[in-house]
Amino acid sequence: MKAVLPGKPESRRQALATGYWDSRRITAYITGSALSILGEPDTLLQTIYDDDDDPLDAVALDEASGKIAVSTRRTVRIYRPFGQKENALRWALQSSFAINPNQERTDTNRDTPISLSWGSSEELLVAHSHLELYQTSSDPECSWRKELASPAALATLSYDSAYIASISQVDRLVKVWRRLSYGSDDVRFDFAYLAHPQPVTGFHWRLPHHIDQTIDNVLYTFCADNTLRVWTGSDSHGQQHLQLWGKLDLATAIQDRAAKSSAVPVFRWAFIMHGRDLSAATETAVRDGASPPAAADDTAALDHVIAVANRSPEICVVLDGQGRMSAWALENVGCKTQKAAIFNVVHVNSPEFDFLKGGGSATPRPHVEAYSYCNPGGHLHILMHFFDGGIEVYRTRIAQLFDVNPQTRRMALTCLWNGHSAPIRKIVRNFSGRAIVSRTEKNQSIVWKHQLDAKRTTISRQTAIQHDVHIHRMCLLRKGRFVVFLCRDHVALWDCRKSTPVLLAEGKYDIPGKPLCLLILPRVKVEDYTTAHIATITSEKQGLVWEVKLPFYAAHESGAPPANGNSHQRASIREFVKFELEGAGDLGYVLPVDPAGASPIVSGFLDVFARDVAISYTHSGRVEFWTARVGHEGKGVEWLSTSSMETGVASPALVSGSTMRRAALVDAARSSLTIWDIRGARLEYADDFEDGQAIQDLDWTSTPDSQSILAVGFPHRVLLLSQMRFDYLNKGPAWAPLREINIRGLTPHPIGDSTWLGDGHLVIGAGNQFFVHDRQFDVSSSLVATLRLPQRKGGNWDLFDVVQRLNGPLPVFHPQFLSQCILAGKIALVHAVLLALHRTLKFWVEGEPIDDYLGLPTEAFYISDNASKASSGKGALDYLSRGEPYGNGGGDGGDDETFSEELAGVISEKLTRVGIPQLSGHEQIQLVDIVECVGLVEKQRRSLDENGARFTLFFRQHALRKGRTNEIHLSWREINWAYHSGSQDILLDFVARQHHGRMLWEDARESGIFMWLTDGAAVRAQFEAIARNEYTKSEVKNPVDCSLFYLALKKKTVLQGLWRMASWNREQGATQRFLANNFDDPKWRTAALKNAYALMSKRRFEYAAAFFLLAGHLDDAVNVCFNQLKDLQLAIAVARVYKGDHGPVLRKLLEEEVLAIAAQEGNRWLASWAFWMLHRRDMAVRALITPVYTLLETPGSPDLRSKLFLTDDPALVILYAQLRQKTLQTLRGASKVTPKVEWEFVLHNARLYDRMGCDLLGLDLVRNWEFFAGAGATLDDSTPAANGLGALSLLKRRGSLVVSDLLAASQSPVAAGGLAQFMPAEMKSGGHLGHHQPSPAPATVFEEPDASSLLDSFGF
Repeated sequence: MKAVLPGKPESRRQALATGYWDSRRITAYITGSALSILGEPDTLLQTIYDDDDDPLDAVALDEASGKIAVSTRRTVRIYRPFGQKENALRWALQSSFAINPNQERTDTNRDTPISLSWGSSEELLVAHSHLELYQTSSDPECSWRKELASPAALATLSYDSAYIASISQVDRLVKVWRRLSYGSDDVRFDFAYLAHPQPVTGFHWRLPHHIDQTIDNVLYTFCADNTLRVWTGSDSHGQQHLQLWGKLDLATAIQDRAAKSSAVPVFRWAFIMHGRDLSAATETAVRDGASPPAAADDTAALDHVIAVANRSPEICVVLDGQGRMSAWALENVGCKTQKAAIFNVVHVNSPEFDFLKGGGSATPRPHVEAYSYCNPGGHLHILMHFFDGGIEVYRTRIAQLFDVNPQTRRMALTCLWNGHSAPIRKIVRNFSGRAIVSRTEKNQSIVWKHQLDAKRTTISRQTAIQHDVHIHRMCLLRKGRFVVFLCRDHVALWDCRKSTPVLLAEGKYDIPGKPLCLLILPRVKVEDYTTAHIATITSEKQGLVWEVKLPFYAAHESGAPPANGNSHQRASIREFVKFELEGAGDLGYVLPVDPAGASPIVSGFLDVFARDVAISYTHSGRVEFWTARVGHEGKGVEWLSTSSMETGVASPALVSGSTMRRAALVDAARSSLTIWDIRGARLEYADDFEDGQAIQDLDWTSTPDSQSILAVGFPHRVLLLSQMRFDYLNKGPAWAPLREINIRGLTPHPIGDSTWLGDGHLVIGAGNQFFVHDRQFDVSSSLVATLRLPQRKGGNWDLFDVVQRLNGPLPVFHPQFLSQCILAGKIALVHAVLLALHRTLKFWVEGEPIDDYLGLPTEAFYISDNASKASSGKGALDYLSRGEPYGNGGGDGGDDETFSEELAGVISEKLTRVGIPQLSGHEQIQLVDIVECVGLVEKQRRSLDENGARFTLFFRQHALRKGRTNEIHLSWREINWAYHSGSQDILLDFVARQHHGRMLWEDARESGIFMWLTDGAAVRAQFEAIARNEYTKSEVKNPVDCSLFYLALKKKTVLQGLWRMASWNREQGATQRFLANNFDDPKWRTAALKNAYALMSKRRFEYAAAFFLLAGHLDDAVNVCFNQLKDLQLAIAVARVYKGDHGPVLRKLLEEEVLAIAAQEGNRWLASWAFWMLHRRDMAVRALITPVYTLLETPGSPDLRSKLFLTDDPALVILYAQLRQKTLQTLRGASKVTPKVEWEFVLHNARLYDRMGCDLLGLDLVRNWEFFAGAGATLDDSTPAANGLGALSLLKRRGSLVVSDLLAASQSPVAAGGLAQFMPAEMKSGGHLGHHQPSPAPATVFEEPDASSLLDSFGF
């Protein structure tokens, strides 16, 4: 925390108490119905709220015990300290008692002020209409009570409880009570009067140097005649208890010629600096020496202070509030053996003492209670309690304070204690974050100013406005110079440039519905800063715009008049135009957007690039951003929806949007938070906070490079969520909680509101108080588990620096960047990066910086020559070529080193021994994994095609990190790479070797081989191998484990043989007899069904599915695998093995279940695979670019997961570019994608690259993407393109072979709804390219491939 505003102090004499207890300074003061307790001036220890209806009246601190007494007009409460040994100091209620409970409280004495004072031995004086002494060491007990003729206005005990001094209101006589006995049973006092010529304004007793010291009691009284009188004890035989020791004329203490020559009353403030504070401050000054550099004047000032302190005086400091200060020493006060003296210490004139801020003699002077203190070993502090609503704490060096040199810097304002006197309900900032306005539940509003990037981060009070009616909405204009309030039936404009606000204009309004917001619209002319337009929109979608004319002010240092040339413009507010917000739907609320990102530029255009001014949401959860333009071509106001989306969050309780078009929504229960990218139409974050604390506030800000931060407010804490890089490979979160600010230890009051200042400081309003948190925080307390930042001195990091590190562009050797390069087909670039990394690490010394680009030219990452090679018909050999088209990487011309598996091992070994500064430990482990994987693929480069290499890399990575993540299955992205690979036999061998030739079903499911194998014979062979391994996986060799697999293969006889050997199994006999029957007979099929249902009832689902297959009910077996076993892959594998790839059961499963899951989850990889399996290759291409649910005949309602950011993946654009030119079917599918959709798809993926930290790959995508020459033209069977004549013309540049599959698709029984088994495999439209010959096509379509493209993977 950087600054705290503990609340507005009450304007009462005893509203503040300070003391030194347990080697620490404690200050407590009353603010509203709360008691703020502080340690150091900027350290709030605790806030205690009083639930009594009566206001708090007085507070007192006992320096001996640390107890704090606080009172209302009826009750006194005593709080005792605890937890100081555990460094968790708090005060808890010890006891409370009613004031004079036996006396009936009348209205007169109920209004009597209460005065509290501590004496010795934990005695507490309570003064009102009576004087009462209480012993508080245990339960409070009144030991003495005396009724007064007039209620006491002020009463204090001497430090040793020997005297009580009291006065009533406007009293010339100080009544001094002298204690005659100290027994708890018989306490007696007598009294005498100390007469004064005019009413006494204040008094207090001298304090000892420490609590055990015995000194003579001295009373200082201040009188309305501007005179300080000092009273000391006399001998016990005298008739007076105290006698006048001396007096000081405060009026003449400061020579004021202007006051002498005028009739204006002389105005003085004065306070006593006790001897103990002078001694402590002088000791500190001597220890520190003169201020460096030690000039002669500084040494003289220190010598002067030492000379004064050696005389052990008390100091009376006199101020006139206008820059003059005089200090007088009271020497030998109360001493009977030495001569008394009063002498001047210093008289100075300095602007630092101008507490009235330049106000003249006519300026109203508030009453001030001044205190000084100096902790042992510390510097002198001065507290100025201004009764107009603030406490100023100054820190000073005693030598500089009493230095006669007028150029000396004497005091520094340490902090300002102010705030509200009632709980804060709302805080609104201006656009720049330089000003905020806060409103309390009692309709008091205060405007606060903030200096951006100031050394001392705080907010300073500008002006306070007390409104008589409820304020619905408010907004700040022109950096807080003006404020507009929207009330129930009128709008008001206030001038807040001075401490006293001025109402400039008011205007009535009448509009249907409840006003929802107050919006500041963009200026018509940027240079016309004296004209503003503000708008409100009601629940009935009706709106009203006001034109506000502001008085002229100097907006810049030049003081040039505004653009309208009217430097004497009169302030006004008038209705400008009424409007209706069309297309807003069932409007729930409209709110102004939070400023975030770069400062907007007013262009004057009404388009999607204009700055958003409002965010609206409907009851159904539709969120929409709006921009507006005022007065264009004579029009009133124009509104434009810049982006919108359906979130599905019904009746959200809270919505907040930023100018970067991100929105945060809280559900109706206030427990679930979702963060949406409205422009990208995706869900980025969802979390349920089930700790019982409701979400009550949302606030946006951003770093200078537009990385978003969201503050989520709960009743007693604020959680800061930071934007994170997208990580599709590890499925990392897009947002993470970075820091938690908990104020429960400082105040029990729940948070009212919070907001961000312009430089990233967070202001929290709770109760009467403000807590201003700066950007510095201890990263060891960070909530991001993967955040591993280098240690800094002090352990603190800047919030913006941390967020930029979590986002921002990645170094080119980051594992995520390399993975995306591999997916994008830039394997040669990956080799160049790893070679450059090898050269860098070879001579790297720890502590040296490593270049993010490793010396590689940035053009290497987006030049198109590698891409053009792939798309010009060069095949997999070029994709995996060892040549480096980027030069020698590091610019080392003599090094012709090439990448190899051996070099990969060297790099990996080096990475295990050194730590790269830009990478966390986990990221460096991932980098080692990638280097090993790239080396492995390099070994197989002559036999792998492009997609096979992708699968091999990421399957290997998946295997390496399987134990470190919860990811147990290979993703559908990798399955698609393998499915479209022509090297499946090599991939199958690679997967089998990973499992040492003993692949079980769980291993097959993990690698997805039965999803991507396209050769039916290979599928059956591998399924039989799985059956054997399942049988032999344990020593028992249970035939039940492999029954489903052998029966799917229709190898009942093999299963019978296995049962014949299972003599240990008690089911052997019955099962052997049952399997010996002929299951072509309906009788035995019925028996198998009965057994299957019996096994279902026993929850033996896998075995039940086997009996369904025995009965010939493939659909029931598939349903059991899918619904009961929750194993989609097993269901698909069984269907493929039992009936082949063209069976109706598989087709039904894919259409009704798989595509439904893909639509519900938004899984485009799964949808594309399913459509390709269904021989709808045109739909397979469209599924990569279009939301899946829009492609189904009966689209279901997608759930929240379908909108999650993880459903996006920039690798989709890679597969799309590859498949769209593979066959005529895929060409037809691509032709149905409109140019606008493809354009938005490419830009969307470029933004994804940017969000992932791979900005260079996003640049490569938009720079080198090729659109269809005739994009938007559709192909059907009736056009010439159906015969292959027009489809190829859609490509600017194509591969050497395009398969004609349109005719086969149209004649396919599958496509026509018939049975697939009636068509020969080689004639099927969806025949897999790697293993089925393409159907005959006209000679005009087929082109003879050249030798270099025999291994072509049909890439782009």
